[in-house]
Amino acid sequence: MSEVDVTQNYNNVTDVNSAILGLYGKFLGLAEQYVVLNELRADLMDVTPNADKYLQEISQHHVTIGNPWGDPRPFYTVILNCNDILYNLNIMLAQNKISVTDYNYRYSDVGALRSWLYLQLGIHFGSVPYVTSPLSNINDLKDPTKFQRIDFPTLLQNLITFTAALPWLDPYPSVITLINGSTTITTPTPATIDGFPITHNFVDKHLVLGDLYLWQAAYSHPEDYTLAATQYRKVLEYVQDGATLNTYRIEGEVDFTNYNDFAMDYRRYQEQNINALVSDNYHGWRSMFGRTVAPTYDTKLDAVWIWQMFFPENTTPVDPFVDLFSPQGGRYLVQPSQTAINNWNSQAEGLAPAGGDANFNTGFSQDERSRLTYNDPTGNYNAFNNQNVIEKYLYTYQDATVSQSNKYGRWFLYRDATLDLRYAECANRDGYPLLTYAILNNGMQYNFNPYNFSTTPTNTGNGPALPPTTALGVIPNADVTNIDQTFYPPPYDIDARQGDTPRYRNGWYQSSGIRGRALMLPNPRTSIGNIPLQEDQLLMEGALEVAYEGHRWEDLLRFAIRRGDNSILAAKVGDKLTKDGYSGAATAQAKLQSGDWYLPFNW
Repeated sequence: MSEVDVTQNYNNVTDVNSAILGLYGKFLGLAEQYVVLNELRADLMDVTPNADKYLQEISQHHVTIGNPWGDPRPFYTVILNCNDILYNLNIMLAQNKISVTDYNYRYSDVGALRSWLYLQLGIHFGSVPYVTSPLSNINDLKDPTKFQRIDFPTLLQNLITFTAALPWLDPYPSVITLINGSTTITTPTPATIDGFPITHNFVDKHLVLGDLYLWQAAYSHPEDYTLAATQYRKVLEYVQDGATLNTYRIEGEVDFTNYNDFAMDYRRYQEQNINALVSDNYHGWRSMFGRTVAPTYDTKLDAVWIWQMFFPENTTPVDPFVDLFSPQGGRYLVQPSQTAINNWNSQAEGLAPAGGDANFNTGFSQDERSRLTYNDPTGNYNAFNNQNVIEKYLYTYQDATVSQSNKYGRWFLYRDATLDLRYAECANRDGYPLLTYAILNNGMQYNFNPYNFSTTPTNTGNGPALPPTTALGVIPNADVTNIDQTFYPPPYDIDARQGDTPRYRNGWYQSSGIRGRALMLPNPRTSIGNIPLQEDQLLMEGALEVAYEGHRWEDLLRFAIRRGDNSILAAKVGDKLTKDGYSGAATAQAKLQSGDWYLPFNW
């Protein structure tokens, strides 16, 4: 192995800042491959007739040598760039060219990004070389005599050891200091590049470590569920009590007058009119993907997005998602699978009587998140000439109010629902199924108030038993001291109490649950405590809520590994391919059922 020589490119902190921003520019080039590998390999995305043989191979699980989507080199190119920066940061620190504080921030950011990249390689390729030093020739990596490949569990152990030891795990204290090296600027305005805010541009180190622990827990390390949840909880608490929006705790009060920022909403709820669905870029559930980012950033997005990146107009890399998804201005290569559509259509919407507005019960026999995720040609809104089109990535591209010079794209990497689903996944395995149920369904206050139930639900904590003469929903003397909270040990100690004399609002009091925010009926309470059943519900909710955001393959794989049940993955992919009419569907399903999950490590 040959090391890259130290150059004169790393003389001060400004040089490092430029290198890190350049690193993220290269990282942005992975967006399309990341989405294709994590979604098309799974069950929710399918090819269109426009797709070439390489995309078909990814979907059908018979990838040949030379398939660009299955090439690990783009990931390793960014990894080697990380290695070069880390190597030179160590030299700069030894030569007093950078302060310990500035070193800690930058070394940790680059190191965590490298760990995330390696996690993706493990998820898709299984056994890979783990290289942490600069390397002059990337092609050396495919020679196993020079770089031995390690299996996925061993890779996870190495990544956890490295990531947990990083000197700084919180976000950059002030992103703007990364731009000019100053430590004196305290402006609250987010730093921008090409007009785009970069506050959420950088990898979140707690999330990377949480995901690593979650994956290791799936490999028969149950003690790591608590470690994973501890990291997730840190992110859930970034914005403390009293903030206007408690960041990343799913919130969705139903307000039919002033449309809720990110909850499903209807304009005329009393008419129960399905065509009154709020569907624009500035209100309701869809606005997570369509709100203005440039030239004026809508800070309400800070309550949803933990990690996202932007593609400015007329720069490189160009937004790849228009070409991938859109029939207008793109090649329209992939689309929702029939399996995904069936998932949404199998749901039942409506809040009553599951907590919320008792006057609202749509009775709609589908999940309206479908209409806000893809263009349904059977509906009244049909923007794409009777074609099923994944629209999450296209809303700003389609928005006529955004000038042509600002037709930017976005890469969605991690948001509130992904975080909450994984935190709930840990709680389920750690023995707190009611917490899992509350996060997944209709929130904390409703589920941890025993006065809402004729009998105290299982695993409620230390709250009082319901007196037999107390009406449901009525709290004697309005004393909430011993309810609306879990009484669990950290990291599951959730407090959702609120009061007005004196006025106080604890962190989770507006928690609506993921399904509650989407106005979906909750899952039956009889599922509480049934670990496999609640895991199935979490997996389904991931399909409904975060489809096409780059998480589906990894979720299917992790659940299959944890349960020792390959059919969790194989049957769902087989169902997609069967509905697609692919003649090799049974062969692909058998391949996955046998545990043959990984792409060939070739280029």
